[in-house]
Amino acid sequence: MSMTKYPMTVQGARALEEELTHLTKVVRPKLSQDIGTARELGDLKENAEYHAAREQQGMVEARIRDIEGRLQSAVVIDVTTIPHSGKVIFGTTVEIANVETDERVKYQIVGEDEADIKSGKLSSGSPIARALIGKEEGDVVTVKTPSGVIEYEIVEVSHI
Repeated sequence: MSMTKYPMTVQGARALEEELTHLTKVVRPKLSQDIGTARELGDLKENAEYHAAREQQGMVEARIRDIEGRLQSAVVIDVTTIPHSGKVIFGTTVEIANVETDERVKYQIVGEDEADIKSGKLSSGSPIARALIGKEEGDVVTVKTPSGVIEYEIVEVSHI
């Protein structure tokens, strides 16, 4: 069975690695300690601290497995090592202009885990990203949005 590989930026992989380290080195030992302390408080049946700590431990272990799985199936793409061609690829930062209003926005195309529209990080599976990938500076792309069809011109593609 082959694992599906998911593209991820260097920053995205680093964020997951940092979270994993924090969970395994800080959170996990503290929970074990809390469970040990709660266990000493006696009757486990009505020991709320014990049950809360066990429940949190379950959630933490699930998140650790989740991150480990994501990192194993990640293909980390460092766009700064790829020569600039003017073409939109995974990891590039794209400045686009709304053809009608000339309003400009900048997005970096990232993996779905990393997507955060508020900080300009666009999931590679999103409609805008799908319209942009493979196109070049100067191209006009059409994006279907909930409020209708919008045309964007690709102003600049940067590898940062």
